[in-house]
Amino acid sequence: MLRPTAVRVETICAYQILVEFDNGEKKCFDVEPYIKGEWYGKLKAYEYFRRVTTDGFTVVWPEGQDICPDELYDYGKLVS
Repeated sequence: MLRPTAVRVETICAYQILVEFDNGEKKCFDVEPYIKGEWYGKLKAYEYFRRVTTDGFTVVWPEGQDICPDELYDYGKLVS
């Protein structure tokens, strides 16, 4: 069975995003552990971090940083 995909995303506080999946579930995901190195380190600039969007499959940032949709779904905390 295929995992749900991200259809909507918004920042909710410092380095956390709220992701809505195509199955209707919403999960809070902490991006901070991913913010290291040169590539993902760009997310540390909060104005850039807030530019997150979805491509209908996962979450992405303008320069191509993304997070695997399986990780978003498996490790996100369900929001009621």
